[in-house]
Amino acid sequence: MSPITINHLLLASSLSRIDITYIVAGACGVAGTAAFVGLILVPAVEAYGRVWQRLIAVVLSFYVLAAMMGIGLVAAGGVIWIWGRYG
Repeated sequence: MSPITINHLLLASSLSRIDITYIVAGACGVAGTAAFVGLILVPAVEAYGRVWQRLIAVVLSFYVLAAMMGIGLVAAGGVIWIWGRYG
């Protein structure tokens, strides 16, 4: 069996740039969802004992998620605006 070289790896890779972009975006989505669940949702739910309190904690946690997504969208819009204007 011949050793694997860099040329073998480059020839074997048939991923386009858009495929790599989709993989990175998917990985970021999974990591972001895991961070939200582990750092915001689970502690908020475990802080309360009654079912209705836990349900309200879930609703408010999704409110926090929506606020963070809004901040991210505004920041991304700012980057796109600056990039197009000064880039």
